[in-house]
Amino acid sequence: MTASMLALIVLALIFDFLNGVHDSSNIVATMIASRAFNPRTALGTAAIANFLGPFIFGVAVATTIGAEVVDENAITITVILAALVSAIVWNILTWFLGIPSSSSHALIGGILGAVLIGAGPAAIKPDGLMKVLVFLFISPIIGLAAGFIFTRVVFFLSRAATPRINWFFRKAQIISATGLALSHGSNDAQKTMGIITLGLVTTGYMTTFQVPVWVIFACATAIGLGTMLGGWSLIKTLGARFYKIRAVDGFCAQSTSALVILGSSLLGGPVSTTQVVSSAIMGVGAAERLNKVRWGVGKEIAFAWLVTIPATVVLSAGIYWFVSLFS
Repeated sequence: MTASMLALIVLALIFDFLNGVHDSSNIVATMIASRAFNPRTALGTAAIANFLGPFIFGVAVATTIGAEVVDENAITITVILAALVSAIVWNILTWFLGIPSSSSHALIGGILGAVLIGAGPAAIKPDGLMKVLVFLFISPIIGLAAGFIFTRVVFFLSRAATPRINWFFRKAQIISATGLALSHGSNDAQKTMGIITLGLVTTGYMTTFQVPVWVIFACATAIGLGTMLGGWSLIKTLGARFYKIRAVDGFCAQSTSALVILGSSLLGGPVSTTQVVSSAIMGVGAAERLNKVRWGVGKEIAFAWLVTIPATVVLSAGIYWFVSLFS
């Protein structure tokens, strides 16, 4: 295996690891904020579920990212490396600043920027790109609406319950948070699998796009380890800044997020876990009363969502241009 292919695998796993660190907040923030579990127990449970996700639910998202967005025969290993480096740099920057931006947006933006400069617009498959963008931008709207409706239904069904029902909602988060972590592993880890497999096809190690078992294992392990370490500043952002999260809020937000992400994974649609969970948290809070949610925080996160793809497109294109000067 060439040095460039080894570098691609290492960078891809680093991105996957940082994705786990970055997105651990999405999985456990509500569980910790509602005091259902202590932080280390929550992160450990999420890490194991993240690892198992792609083995249980398949690799449809990996196929979308690696085979349906760009023409693997028209790009080079340098293009893929530039895309990965730009996504890693953006993840580190937003992690350091405590901004829950989207790793998915960063990776898609990185791919687009490098491909446009390195291979030209003809290498981008319009249908596949449209599929990705539709899932990325529609999923948070669905998360907001689903969180609102699901919470209203839960409030209606428990309208005559005593305060002891809070015990049920705390314990029920074992199921809802595990489901969210499984759905996260089934979606986010697959994006890295798609990139590595695309690299293997591009360099001639594989003739057809089919994700090898060792790639699934390596990516699942990397995202699981990243989740276990946790991004504490991001956990604080999602778990406390929107509003004071109770046990019922955590249960509803986790349940709706898991359903949206898992449904997208089974359809092969890459989504942003950050977007879906954040919007679900806001939808859950709004179901009780609109002024419960600190909407200004949501605007800050929405701004980061809008900026991520253009920023990583430019960053990736610049990295590719710089590297090409010396090759």
